[in-house]
Amino acid sequence: MAIVVNMPRLSDTMEEGTVAAWLKKVGDKVEEGDILAEIETDKATMEFESFNEGTLLHIGVQEGETTKVDELLAIIGDEGEDISDILNGSGSASAEAKEEDSKEEVADSSSEETSQANDAPAGSTDLPEGVIVVTMPRLSDTMEEGTVATWLKKVGDTVEEGDILAEIETDKATMEFESFQSGTLLEIGLQEGESAKVDELLAIIGPAGTDVSGIAANFSASAGSVKKEEVPKVETKAETPSKTSAVTSSAVEKSQKPTPTPVTANGRVYVSPLAKKLAEEKGINLTKVQGSGENGRIIKRDIENYEPAAGAASVGKFVPSGQEDFDEVPNSQMRKAIAKSLTKSKFSAPHYYLAVEFDMDNAIAFRTQFNSVPDTKISFNDIVVKACALALKQHPQVNSQWFDDKMRLNNHVHIGVAVAVPDGLVVPVVRFANEQSLPQIGAEVKELAGKARNKKLTPDEMSGSTFTVSNLGMFGIDYFTSIINQPNSAILSVGAIVQKPVVKDGQIVVGNTMKLTLACDHRTVDGATGAQFLQTLKGYIENPVTMLV
Repeated sequence: MAIVVNMPRLSDTMEEGTVAAWLKKVGDKVEEGDILAEIETDKATMEFESFNEGTLLHIGVQEGETTKVDELLAIIGDEGEDISDILNGSGSASAEAKEEDSKEEVADSSSEETSQANDAPAGSTDLPEGVIVVTMPRLSDTMEEGTVATWLKKVGDTVEEGDILAEIETDKATMEFESFQSGTLLEIGLQEGESAKVDELLAIIGPAGTDVSGIAANFSASAGSVKKEEVPKVETKAETPSKTSAVTSSAVEKSQKPTPTPVTANGRVYVSPLAKKLAEEKGINLTKVQGSGENGRIIKRDIENYEPAAGAASVGKFVPSGQEDFDEVPNSQMRKAIAKSLTKSKFSAPHYYLAVEFDMDNAIAFRTQFNSVPDTKISFNDIVVKACALALKQHPQVNSQWFDDKMRLNNHVHIGVAVAVPDGLVVPVVRFANEQSLPQIGAEVKELAGKARNKKLTPDEMSGSTFTVSNLGMFGIDYFTSIINQPNSAILSVGAIVQKPVVKDGQIVVGNTMKLTLACDHRTVDGATGAQFLQTLKGYIENPVTMLV
């Protein structure tokens, strides 16, 4: 069955995209997860992967050509399948509808409300005049699902084109999502804290007073979309209903005597935003609270009336005082993305490691003298980033990227700097690091790290790195290894500066050393190449004044 793949929205401001390169050609087999093409957006050139399997039957946009978001990009289907109806325009809508029926995953694009074919509920092409179905947007190149952090509009509010509808938590950051339409917000398909996959129902906008209750229900039933926090079936006593109702965006069937039930769905506790806030303030573990709201939802009164279970009474001569206990924390979008990307890197790239130890006496003296200048402050990490940038210019093989059919040797140097955040790890990028001074690098790293911790980094600020530096020296770690941040070919792990006895000029003296470990992808960086890079790096770090020449 043919599937229409449209131009995806790979950034929050993208309106059109240019095909930089096709990684598949007509007739090739396509597996889910294969890279179909490299798409140039308004911010960066990004890889676009397939969410479907089949044969690439048609390419609608050639390399170097540009088309708007949600326009035909390609068609995937069964080998030899007749797609003439789709190409002639008569079968495109039905193909997309069938795709929605057959796939629970995101299919052809990160469609916004600008595409009428994708806006219409599956199985229906008729919408009331002026009504637009808004779906979960793809706000980063790796985003597969999003969580509504905050709604900035409520049902009944007037929405103008460009107004911020909601803040969406992606796998990389929490980002503002603006409306591309004007009208009245008629329906909210996801409540704050709830998640849905890309292209599933988010909201409905249209003329004030329009009845859209059937649209949301039809979208859910036909497309398998609107996967809000579905409530699982629960066993109840005879005097209560035999099962609970699934929550829809239009109505919730009410039970006269709801059975208090702790409900989780898709790894997330089903709880009202107010109850969640109160639980956080009181330090209450939501997985231990029984919900008495509609369909087992945890609501305000459940938190206010919650009392921890009393311990078991003592029996016999001895009862252990310990009690098994644990907390379950739903995986955030960022944590899921980290797990996926690092697992892919570790098991697809043949890692090997080169460990060195540098003399840091000169670097310490250099930094002390440099920071004596008024209003100037650099860190040892800034020195490492600058030294790496200069060394990479001399060793482009280490500054490379691996693709199935080619190797890319980058002439520019964009250094990714790993930053720890509460949900995991992000890698903001210092662009053209070799051209920046030490104070400029220091200021940019500080600014990016601050944005990272406040979840304010944009996708552009986290994309395009050609090499990565991970520094745990400030935590007292003197040696460690890292997983390569693909598609980079290498990552440098930086340990703490340690004072210890060293031999200089045949004498044992007190010295300062730092251990570094270079993880390399053996497909692009041979052992000798990595060693030569580290020798060049050693020259810069042990004699940092040479970086100023």
